[in-house]
Amino acid sequence: MSILQAPIFSHSTGPFSSCSCRRSIRATANAPKTQMSPLFIPTICSRGLAEELEKDHNSVINLNTCRRQSTNPPEALVVAKFYAIMEAVADRVEMHKNIGAQRDNWNHLLLTSINSITLTAATMAGLATTAGTGATLVALKVSSTLLYLSATVMLVVMNKIQPSQLGEEQRNAARLFKQLYREMQTTMSLYKVTNIDVINEAMEKVLALDKAYPLPLLGAMIEKFPKTVEPTVWWPLKRQRRLERLGEEIDGNGWDGKLEEEMREIVGVLKRKDAAEYLRLSQKALKVNKILAISGPLLTGLAALGSSFLGTTHGAWAVMLAVIAGALASVVNTLEHGGQVGMVFEMYRSNAGFFRLMQGIIESNISLREVERRENGELFKIKVALQLGRSLSELKHLAALSSSRKGEEAIEEFASKLF
Repeated sequence: MSILQAPIFSHSTGPFSSCSCRRSIRATANAPKTQMSPLFIPTICSRGLAEELEKDHNSVINLNTCRRQSTNPPEALVVAKFYAIMEAVADRVEMHKNIGAQRDNWNHLLLTSINSITLTAATMAGLATTAGTGATLVALKVSSTLLYLSATVMLVVMNKIQPSQLGEEQRNAARLFKQLYREMQTTMSLYKVTNIDVINEAMEKVLALDKAYPLPLLGAMIEKFPKTVEPTVWWPLKRQRRLERLGEEIDGNGWDGKLEEEMREIVGVLKRKDAAEYLRLSQKALKVNKILAISGPLLTGLAALGSSFLGTTHGAWAVMLAVIAGALASVVNTLEHGGQVGMVFEMYRSNAGFFRLMQGIIESNISLREVERRENGELFKIKVALQLGRSLSELKHLAALSSSRKGEEAIEEFASKLF
């Protein structure tokens, strides 16, 4: 056992002499060893020193608490909510992208399968005329009828859901969610996200997109053959709030009377030409799609009826009906779903919605009397020109041309050069 050595003071007397110190140390050396905790204060410290250390410890804790509070102001919670919405938007982009690819596969697979079934049934109906009588005739007759009936049921379902149109809806949704995500990134870079209204506006945009492009097929699916054609609306109708910029505002905010007049003329052209034209085209596409959607199942149904009369006294016209109607059904099905008429209808309707959105954005800006609440005029003009596929000089020329033709025949030129 080791013996602790204490310093020896040769001139010390009394109870704290070297001998007494050595004896006390020898006596306590045999005591059981205790593990000291990090907060253990040795007994040799005075009470005043212990209180001073305790105060220092509390001051360190208070300092750390203040630092955490200073790095997490109330604005940080708003920013965290904004980032949470951005994460949800990014997830929706991938979701709509994957579902859009899936519904494109539906269109291709169903089109190929139904055409194969229809042509196989027509071939069996034709072969039944050379089979004579007996089991061979019955087998070909029943097989052809069942295949035609199956094709009819599948065509009814396919024409109801319009897979090509479903795919276009999901592609539009993915593109618009990507656009919203980039818009939110720009907001984080250029503006101070400190107002809860910014969060509410972002939430409204996300929910408006969810409503415009639903994912479920049952119950929430968009009507594929509406009675009246309306432009697609994927934005909240509430006016957008102005954000606080990081930099200083320019006097006049880039707006003047001339720019306001140009924007009004652009809105007029969009209403008269672009939006009206795409609504007219979407109505035509809808009519064509309705005719094809009715004709396909009707032809396969007639072909099934003709197949059921094979081998009877009406065998001549029965085989003609079965073969010819089946062939026409394949042609109609290819025109409708191979040509993706439903997708064309949705594209036209979405373009009409895009022009209506542009009208709303321009009108909401020029309707504000306080120019400081508007978006910067120069930046806004560049955005409008890019959205329409024009240069700034072309945009100005279009506004001047529209203004000069007031009271006369409307101009033939469209505002957009992209569509």
